[in-house]
Amino acid sequence: MRRTATAALAAAALTLVAACGGGDSAETNAEGDTKVKVGVIPIVDTAPIWLGKEKGFFEDEGIDLEITTTTGGAAAVPGVVSGDFDFAFGNVVSLMVGADQGLPLEFVTNGTSSAGERPDFGAVLVPEDSPIQTPKDLVGKTVSVNNLKNIGDTTVRHAIEQDGGDPADVKFVEVAFPDAPAALAKKQVDAIWVLEPFMSAALADGARVVTYNYLAMSPKLDIAGYFTTTQYIQENKDLVERFARAMNKSLDYAGQNEPEVREIVGTYTKIDEPTRAKMVLPVFRSEFDGPSMGLLGSVAVKYGTLEKEPDLDALLP
Repeated sequence: MRRTATAALAAAALTLVAACGGGDSAETNAEGDTKVKVGVIPIVDTAPIWLGKEKGFFEDEGIDLEITTTTGGAAAVPGVVSGDFDFAFGNVVSLMVGADQGLPLEFVTNGTSSAGERPDFGAVLVPEDSPIQTPKDLVGKTVSVNNLKNIGDTTVRHAIEQDGGDPADVKFVEVAFPDAPAALAKKQVDAIWVLEPFMSAALADGARVVTYNYLAMSPKLDIAGYFTTTQYIQENKDLVERFARAMNKSLDYAGQNEPEVREIVGTYTKIDEPTRAKMVLPVFRSEFDGPSMGLLGSVAVKYGTLEKEPDLDALLP
């Protein structure tokens, strides 16, 4: 997601006033299965839904699943609000920000969580010869994230403060994940925050880890999930329940079948087999961890990402 995310969320709030909150999903295919369109980012994190479609978990629930790729929450949130998508994949802070701006959005299922232990599937990296050794050494430096005022800079600030540094004295700049390793190599920034597969690529080119910022927040931190509008849930309760069952089955299956996760990623990304084989995978689980999400919400308010504490009871299923 780029800087357009905040503007897109504001536009989505206006759209929601006139829209029907995602519409009715009564349309069926020739076999009588309900057509459902889901917007996802083509990254490792969304492997379970692709795997679940391949395994027939959605078909078993009478769902004709169409997966559409997006560039991130800047497209996913407005897409759900306008009804272009029935559901979409988005990170938890993006949903908190949307709720903070008045969008009645709710998670239906979990999507991806931190690996729980070192190494995680995302980290802050620096060149091998950098004097930066710990998070507090990032004070006074420039750090790239894919989107300002979101889950990246929020968790990095927390890691810095936990290490005794002043998170207010760090400059964050937006650099897309695919471009971040090159920005680091060219010394355009002092450090980068990236997720897989870009983390493995940068490490292979000589970068090293300063902090696994998700783990610094919580080893059980939930990163993203599948969401829709409150009105859509109210108007399509049976369909939402069927989608949730299929999605949760997909998450649990992915969590127990790592080789198949690595294989399916090669069908919807350009990540080659050697890279897929060495990537650190996130944890895929169906349950949300409320305490870690509550901590993330509090920290997001502290650093100005949110104006007020998120209502987790309204946000989570």
